[in-house]
Amino acid sequence: MASFVKDKQYYKFCSYGFLKNLRFFDPFIILFFLEMGFSFLQIGTLFAIREIATNILEIPTGVVADSYGRRKSMVMSFLSYILSFLIFYFFPSFFYYTLAMLMFALGEAFRTGTHKAMILEYLQVNNMQESKVEYYGHTRASSQLGSALSALIAAGIVFYVGSYRIVFLASVIPYIGNLFLILTYPKELDGSIEREKTGNALKDSMVQIVNTLRSFAAIFKNPRFLKILINSSSFDSVFKTVKDYIQPILQSLALSLPVLLLLADSQRVALITGIVYSLLYLLTSFASSRAGLVRRIIPSLPRAINLTFILGALFIIITGLFLFSGFTVIAVVLFILFYMLHNLRRPLSIGYISELISNRVMATGLSGESQLKTLLVALLAPFMGSIADALGIGPALLIMGFLLLIFFPLLKIKSRED
Repeated sequence: MASFVKDKQYYKFCSYGFLKNLRFFDPFIILFFLEMGFSFLQIGTLFAIREIATNILEIPTGVVADSYGRRKSMVMSFLSYILSFLIFYFFPSFFYYTLAMLMFALGEAFRTGTHKAMILEYLQVNNMQESKVEYYGHTRASSQLGSALSALIAAGIVFYVGSYRIVFLASVIPYIGNLFLILTYPKELDGSIEREKTGNALKDSMVQIVNTLRSFAAIFKNPRFLKILINSSSFDSVFKTVKDYIQPILQSLALSLPVLLLLADSQRVALITGIVYSLLYLLTSFASSRAGLVRRIIPSLPRAINLTFILGALFIIITGLFLFSGFTVIAVVLFILFYMLHNLRRPLSIGYISELISNRVMATGLSGESQLKTLLVALLAPFMGSIADALGIGPALLIMGFLLLIFFPLLKIKSRED
């Protein structure tokens, strides 16, 4: 039984996450690039371009959100996403895909941290802060349900068309829907915007930005915030780097199965990938919705965060070992468990971060967390791509998992009881 009110805005938050995750290209993004003839290193380079651009834009867009309103920031985000999808569909070349990645990065920068800040703002306004882990877990669960449906729809599209590129054009439709949904959010979710009026519009803008940056800089004087910032960013960056490598694993599995032999290779891959991704996201939705339960079982958020960090590293290592040994089905199962763990862990991290910084700079603070994550992904994506090209995906996963374990002693969160 939920310990919070499921009102109209709750369902808007859930609908936002559901529509946002109707990214029909997600289950096939690496397969799409491979179909285009790109190497893993080139794919990693495109991901790095996206992450570096996002990194550069994170703080400025977070400042814009906190200074001028989060709804405007979200509208800019979805307009950028839509333009990115259109470039991917209409201009199939590596050069134009770098431009598409830049537009996607702008969308990520405007969105990341901003919508979470709106949820946390809503909980504060309505005196539901105590339910933040459970509430955010529920909205994240809706996002994963969107991903589950997205995988099935994408598989159907690829199955029928026989190519991956069409999924980018299809993704435009739900993102237009989300753009209009954001416009219905109440003005109060823009946050507390303290304006100083001097009669000079440019001067007012500069004063507003300086005030927000000053408040943002102050949160970095808190060593506990810095530790969770690095802990959360490190774990999420490794997850984001390795997560899509399940796609070539599924491709190999689909082509090796002695079933569906009457279908074309692309249809077999689409069918197996769609089913596995749909199941994966249904399970991650379940995991996210149980974040509140984990919070009650392990009252100390730092301890829960540390435990999931170690488990995540072990999942990656064991997955790499089984993949290297040729046990592909077991590797896929472990990959799914790793996805579930990440979606269970994320609400815990957000809940802990929200305890350490004020709502006044929440979007900017969460953008700072995301900025560090994108910087790490920009470094790790080409690194893993080059290892995968040289040694295979299994050894690449092993190395990424050991990196997390090696750095855990430095990233461990200390609880008040320690």
